[in-house]
Amino acid sequence: MPVSFSFEGFDYGVGILLPFAARSDTDRRILLQTIAPVWDGNEVWMITAGGALFAAFPHVYATMFSGFYLALFLLLLALIVRGAGFEFRSKRESTCWRSCWDWLIFFGSAVPALLWGVVVTNLLQGMRINDQMIYTGTFFDLLTPYTLIGGLTFFLVFTFHGASFLTLRLDQPEKVAGLRRMAKKIGLTAALVFVLFMSMTATSTDLFGKPLATILFLAAAASFLAAIAAIAGKKDGTGFILSSLAIVSTTAAFFSALFPRLIVSSLNPDWSLTIYNSSSSAYTLQIMTIAAFCILPVVLVYQGWTYWIFRKRINEKHLEY
Repeated sequence: MPVSFSFEGFDYGVGILLPFAARSDTDRRILLQTIAPVWDGNEVWMITAGGALFAAFPHVYATMFSGFYLALFLLLLALIVRGAGFEFRSKRESTCWRSCWDWLIFFGSAVPALLWGVVVTNLLQGMRINDQMIYTGTFFDLLTPYTLIGGLTFFLVFTFHGASFLTLRLDQPEKVAGLRRMAKKIGLTAALVFVLFMSMTATSTDLFGKPLATILFLAAAASFLAAIAAIAGKKDGTGFILSSLAIVSTTAAFFSALFPRLIVSSLNPDWSLTIYNSSSSAYTLQIMTIAAFCILPVVLVYQGWTYWIFRKRINEKHLEY
């Protein structure tokens, strides 16, 4: 999950920036082309995480997907619209047609970026789960000041991540310079929100009571600040790596703070879902582990090869989308 957020994060960021970082149709097509070879592969990691959750922790899957039903419906709708936008926006020459799809791609990128933050923060803050592992709250119970700030933090960090990715992929020096300035502004805004997010995390969760989670969270903050400095100093590769590290560290901090819990119950801590009371049988977990060791390396090698093949910078000569 942490690595998948890093991969999918820059996809979301590029989609969010699409209507703002590029004015002409050609420039927008160039931006889309930077993620064209990888966006669908990155998205599969999220889908795979859902499937693995169903197989390994069916009670968590049932509780989470019922509790987050409306949120996940909106997320899936956004991802469907986003995928359709990538494929259909250039099928007609109409300016209105393409502009409409550009804003739908923005919607399909912004909504998941925001909702993932809301979901992750809810898992640690706690949900209204009773002793039967059933969510008893409503959709609006999930929207607290803390979870909304968490969603905004994820949104801004992913947007910065997308901007840092574009500085690596565009073969247009003037556009890259403009993206660096944009990334710096977004990054500084995200840093301020991240500070608020950290303070609310300290008061709303027990994350800072876990040494490993605390170290990871502080490492994420330091990595993000270093990423802003690197982008401002025209060290684009370093900035992207540090931005990726900040996302991975933040997500790892939350899940290490949860362990061995998977979803915290706000009604009674003893009713929380853990890796012990919500897992599948030992035999199922054994089969999944063997399958993962056999298949995962192949998938990683293939995806790494894809990134390597499409590593060159993009300009107006490489337009397909």
